[in-house]
Amino acid sequence: MSRSTVNFLVGGGAAALGLALYAGLILVPAWTSYSRLWERLAATVLTLYVLAVLVGVGVIGALAAIYFWG
Repeated sequence: MSRSTVNFLVGGGAAALGLALYAGLILVPAWTSYSRLWERLAATVLTLYVLAVLVGVGVIGALAAIYFWG
C-alpha cells in the first residue's frame, strides 16, 4: 500500500468517525428534544452550524500544527 493510500484511508476513517459522533452526540439529542416536525428540522439545521464550527476548529488546528511543525 502506498503512502497516499494510507493517508486517504486515515482521512476517510476520521471523517466517517467524526460524522458518526456528530450524529450520535449532537444531531440525535437535538432531534429528540422536540416533538413537532418543523422544530426538529429547525434544530437539525442549527446543528449544522455546530458541525461547521467543529470542522473549522479542526482545520485551524491542523493548519497551526503544520505551520509550527516546520
